[in-house]
Amino acid sequence: MLLFYIRHGDPIYNPDSLTPLGERQAEALAKRLALYGIDKVFVSTSERAKLTAKPTCDILRKTPVELDWANESYAWRDLAVPYDEAGHHTWAFAIPEYRRKFNTSEVRVLGREWYEHPDFAGTSFKAGLERVQRETDAFIESLGYRHDLENNVYIPTAPNEDRVALFAHQGFGLAFLSCLLDVPYPQFATHFDLGHSSMTVIEFRPWGDVITPQVLQLSSDSHLYREGLPTKYQNRIYF
Repeated sequence: MLLFYIRHGDPIYNPDSLTPLGERQAEALAKRLALYGIDKVFVSTSERAKLTAKPTCDILRKTPVELDWANESYAWRDLAVPYDEAGHHTWAFAIPEYRRKFNTSEVRVLGREWYEHPDFAGTSFKAGLERVQRETDAFIESLGYRHDLENNVYIPTAPNEDRVALFAHQGFGLAFLSCLLDVPYPQFATHFDLGHSSMTVIEFRPWGDVITPQVLQLSSDSHLYREGLPTKYQNRIYF
């Protein structure tokens, strides 16, 4: 199985939608995905994710399955923290203090239970990551692969050659991918990122009787380059 994790295009957060650039990004992405096809399409219940998936679904004549648990509002509730006296929030991984804490030896040694560190008392980190882990495991098992959390591998229960796409978000995606790949969230969220309309491809390839999902590409924006669209990462930097 190939799993395509796709972040929504350049967004308008209020009201929840896409900018004209985001719409063009979605169209470019659809052309890329149509080259080899997608068997199943899943999408967050946010409008920006659904609008990003629409051109792909139109071209391939697929009806997307909505996954409310992938809506970024839940991840934001649990993994965002206040950063000023006015109570404004942002993702913990975007705050220098938390980035430093996330990468200390004391946090790293806790592995999957990193949120038990005293520095994170009073946060919703534990509840948030446990929810994402639970939902991610149930989703992947529905696709034919059961997660053996104790050994950090997957057991194929219904192995297949399906090409599955999930259109969702950055903040949620970092938690989702960390749970999927058995990489502790603090390290994943501070060392990797997902650009607008980017495509991350993960292969569920058997190695003997178990599977360790392998990232074939992370946050690819080749579709933007192909269509001559700006490749300004997060609207911040060109490379």
